Amino acid sequence: MNKKTVKDIDLKGKKVLIRCDFNVPMDEQRNITDNTRIVAALPTIKYLLDNNCAIILCSHLGRPKGEFKPEFSLKPVAKELSKLLHQDVMMAEDVVGEDATTKAANLQQGQIMLLENVRFHKEETDNDPEFSKKLASMAEVYVNDAFGSAHRAHASTAGVAAYLPAVSGFLIEKELQFLGGAVTNPQRPFVAILGGAKVSDKIGVIDSLLEKVDTLMIGGGMAYTFFKAQGYEVGKSICELDKLGLAKDLMEKAKQKGVKLILPLDTVIAKEPGEDVESKTVKCTEIPADWEGFDIGQETIKIFSEELKNAKTVVWNGPLGLFEFDQFAIGTNEIAKVLAEIDAITIIGGGDSAAAVKKAGLEDKMTHISTGGGASLEFLEGKKLPGIECLMDK
Repeated sequence: MNKKTVKDIDLKGKKVLIRCDFNVPMDEQRNITDNTRIVAALPTIKYLLDNNCAIILCSHLGRPKGEFKPEFSLKPVAKELSKLLHQDVMMAEDVVGEDATTKAANLQQGQIMLLENVRFHKEETDNDPEFSKKLASMAEVYVNDAFGSAHRAHASTAGVAAYLPAVSGFLIEKELQFLGGAVTNPQRPFVAILGGAKVSDKIGVIDSLLEKVDTLMIGGGMAYTFFKAQGYEVGKSICELDKLGLAKDLMEKAKQKGVKLILPLDTVIAKEPGEDVESKTVKCTEIPADWEGFDIGQETIKIFSEELKNAKTVVWNGPLGLFEFDQFAIGTNEIAKVLAEIDAITIIGGGDSAAAVKKAGLEDKMTHISTGGGASLEFLEGKKLPGIECLMDK
């Protein structure tokens, strides 16, 4: 898109503050269980090292709610980064306190330090100007590479840009290239697959995509709200009764726009969620009152797959079933396999869809897996993201 990146300004020998997304999962012993987000930050960090920069990294982790909590410390991230970069990554004891500012002042070219969790200060989420100013005072340039937090107007994601020249890193550049390209100038046919539990989470996205796509497929828990809106029994399936009118409006809008809206034909049902529970496949119009839908059935897989074979651009956000349990992950896995094989630009919209594709071992077969769940949804909706808006235009 038209935002400046690290390649568009002279960074040689500069002190650079990078906002990364190191919000990684950890186990009880505080071992990192998935380092994907850390690995995703490496290209930008290495580029800055090649330009002889002194690098100050910052990120949030979890929700410490504005106070210091050791279980949300970024120390394990500094350790993991040191290992991946084969060089020492210094850890600051605080964010804008004496330790951080002293270490930042003494930081030499080619050295890297990581500030403590920015959310240990409530000024971070309040986007407090004084706090932003203190953060910015440590560096000469600001780089935002945390797409997963770009929809938040926080001090470290947007506020600091008022005090420093601000550009994007390679990760945000890639997100804008693929998600932006899909939204503004997709190769057609353009197909969107939306899943996940609730229609309410995706109203804006469905509405926005109906202006752009040729085909919209709906699966996951939110499909049952559409069935109920048509007067079908959905049993105990997840269903938002206050959204039935909206589901009808969206079906009507698809008709008016000439968008092919494909809902599941059959569904895998059980009496309760779980591994190895008794399940069976029924037509979506015939769900018994005390059963619940947990996945799309084989007939739906076939119809979705046929439609996808002609697609040139596919955006997928939200799993098509309760994929955490193997017996209800079949629909999601089968569609992931189809996407891995077709000749199209395939964009996976972060969050659970990304997790499902990884679980199926197919992430390297997709064109792009977004690093931002909420951010990619808001971007697809056409909303302006504060963490992108604050960057300098080309």
